[in-house]
Amino acid sequence: MVKSSDELVFAALGGVGEIGMNLGLYGFGPRHKRQWLVVDLGISFAGPDVPGVDIIMPDVGFLDAERERIVGLVLTHGHEDHVGALVDLWPRLDCPVYTTPFTAALAEARRLGEPGAPKIPFRVVPTGGREQIGPFDVEFVPVAHSIPDSHALAIRTPLGLVVHTGDWKIDPTPVVGNVTDPARFKALGDEGVRAVICDSTNAIRDGISPSEADVGVVLADIMRASPNRVAVTTFASNVARIRSVAEAAHSVGREVVLVGRAMERVITVAREQGLLNGLPPFRSVDAYGFLPRDKVVAILTGSQGEPRAAMSRIASDDHPEIALSAGDHVIFSSRTIPGNEREVNRIINALVLQGVKVTTDRDALVHVSGHPRRGELEQMYQWLRPRISVPVHGEPLHLSEHAELARRMGAQQVVRIVDGDMVRLIGEDPSHDAEVIEEIPVGRLHKDGLVLVGDADPAIAERRRLSFAGLISVAVAMTAKGEVVGDPMIDLTGIPQTGIGGKPLDEVVEDAVLDCLDGLPKARRRDPDAVAESLTRAVRSQVNAAWGKKPLCHVLVITV
Repeated sequence: MVKSSDELVFAALGGVGEIGMNLGLYGFGPRHKRQWLVVDLGISFAGPDVPGVDIIMPDVGFLDAERERIVGLVLTHGHEDHVGALVDLWPRLDCPVYTTPFTAALAEARRLGEPGAPKIPFRVVPTGGREQIGPFDVEFVPVAHSIPDSHALAIRTPLGLVVHTGDWKIDPTPVVGNVTDPARFKALGDEGVRAVICDSTNAIRDGISPSEADVGVVLADIMRASPNRVAVTTFASNVARIRSVAEAAHSVGREVVLVGRAMERVITVAREQGLLNGLPPFRSVDAYGFLPRDKVVAILTGSQGEPRAAMSRIASDDHPEIALSAGDHVIFSSRTIPGNEREVNRIINALVLQGVKVTTDRDALVHVSGHPRRGELEQMYQWLRPRISVPVHGEPLHLSEHAELARRMGAQQVVRIVDGDMVRLIGEDPSHDAEVIEEIPVGRLHKDGLVLVGDADPAIAERRRLSFAGLISVAVAMTAKGEVVGDPMIDLTGIPQTGIGGKPLDEVVEDAVLDCLDGLPKARRRDPDAVAESLTRAVRSQVNAAWGKKPLCHVLVITV
C-alpha cells in the first residue's frame, strides 16, 4: 500500500562528475523512514596528487546512520570501479549482496585474496532474474559490456519503474557475455519508465561502438604479420578480450602464455563459469622462455601503467620471468583511463627505446569500449521513452552532452546532478517534476597502506606538501635555563644540496638555527614550545630565500 508521504529518491555518493568510484542509492518511503537500496560499491585509482595512496573509494558516512534501513546492495557487474570497495566498505553496510553468477564468483575470488577479509553474504541471482529486495522489485536485465554478466537494473516500486543502466553498450557479437536485447528494453518502455539513470562515458562520441568480434580479426592480422614475440596487455577482467586474443593466437599457430596474478584469478573464474570453453589451456609463465619467438603470445596485466603490474616491470627489464627483445611487438588492447596517461606513456617510451614495436588503439582497432556512444544512447532512449533522464557515470562534459541528447530524444525532464544531490524521482503527486530536494554529505576515503583515511585527515595534505617541498628536521637540546647543550642535529629530506647562491642548504639551515637561538630573549629560550615555533619560522624563511620553496619543518626541543 502506498502512503501519501511515500517517495522514491536517487542519490550518488560517487560516480557523478567523475569516472569511477560508483555508488548509487535508491530510497523509498517517507522522508525520515526511507528504506535504501545501494547499487555498486566501487573505487577509483589515485593520481600523483595523493602520494602513497593506491586507491580511492566513496565515503559512506551518510549510510552509517541509515544502516538499519539498508535492505540490500546490488552489484551490476564485476569491474573494480563498481565492486572494488566491497571488502573495505561492506562491513559498514552489513546487508545482503545481490548479483549474478560471474560477478559473485569474481568478487568472492578477490575477497579470498585479501587477508582478513570479511565473509560477505552473496545472494546469487540468475542472469535475467528478478528479486524482491525490501520495497524494491529488482530485475537484472542483461546488457553487453567489457566484462561478462553485466546487467542493467529495472527497479520497480509501488510508485513506478526506474531503469538503472549500469555500464552497457550495444554489441550483437560480444564474443563472451550478454547481448543487449532491444525487445526487453522496448517492453520496459511499454510498461512505462519514470526515469532512466544512464551511463554517460561515451556521450561525446558519435556513432556506435565497434564490436568485440572486430577486434579479434585485427589482432589476428597483427599477430600474423609479426615475425617475433607478441605481447598483449589489457584489463584482467575483460574476458571477452582475452578470448579474442586467444582465438587470434590459435588461428595463426601461436600459444598463449598468461602473465599476472590478477589475470590468472579472472581466468580461473571464467573457466569455472564456462566462458572459455573450446579454448586450449593457456601455458604458464614458466613456458615463455622455451617457446619459439614466432610461436608465442603473452597476455599481460598493466595496461594502465600500474607500476607493480607485469607490463611495467617488463618495460623496466625488472620481471623475473618475462623479457622482450628488439623486434618483438606489444599491443595495448585498452584505452588509457584519464589520469593514467603519464605512466602509460612512460612504459611505451621504455619499450620503444628497446626496439619493441608498440601498437595502441590510436593505430589500429585493437580495443573497443564497453560503453555506449551517442548512436547507442539514442537507441536506448527510443526503447525506454523515459519521462526523466538523470545522466551519471561521467565527467562534467560527458554529463552535459548526455543531457542535451536526452532532451533531443524526448525526455520531458533532464536532471543534472553531482555527487551528493538527492533527487526526488516520484513523490506524492506523480505528475510533478523531479527535483533535487537535499544535499547529503559526500567525500573520499583514501586507502593508505592497510588503513582508510578521509579527505580531512592531515596526513593527505602533509603528504602533498612533502612531495612538493620536502622536510627539514631539527633537534635541539637545552637546559631548563635555556642554554643550548651540544650542536643542533639537522636532517634534510627531499631538499636540493645547494641554493641559488651555491651555498649548501644544510649550512643555510644550520646558520638559521644558530642565529635564531642566539637572538632569542632569555625568557623565550626557557619555553620549549616558543623555541620550536621560532626555529620553524626562521628555518622556513631562510630556506625559502635560498631555494624559493618553504619545506615542512619539524623541530624537536629536548630539555636536559
